Amino acid sequence: MERPYAVVLADSHDMVRREIRRIIETFGDIRIVGEASNGLHLLEVLKATLPDMVIVDISMPSLRDIEVIRKIRALYTDVKVIFLSMYEYKEYMDYALDIGADGFIFKLNLDMELFPAINKIRSGEIYVSPMVPQA
Repeated sequence: MERPYAVVLADSHDMVRREIRRIIETFGDIRIVGEASNGLHLLEVLKATLPDMVIVDISMPSLRDIEVIRKIRALYTDVKVIFLSMYEYKEYMDYALDIGADGFIFKLNLDMELFPAINKIRSGEIYVSPMVPQA
């Protein structure tokens, strides 16, 4: 039997982390192995858990998004990263992908997009929310 896909959640809002956990718990083969409320805490959690994926708010306190992803990419090269944003701007998605994210989802669409995003990224592809405005 294959081990569950390990995910760390990183968002400064407890309510958002609870919602992501609720959605992920319905997947079956995905397990939440840690949570963080800011960028520095996320790096500590990563050391302790070594997940397959991090789902992280693009605007985390303590360490900016670009600093977080640089450290993740430098220390944990195989860890996949999905950025979440409450702002529905194409520029945020472009920025997330430019700095090395494997996926981008608007928080408003978590319940519809999280499962497809995780599955696509697990298979080695990039996931971009279809809700991203064009142009």
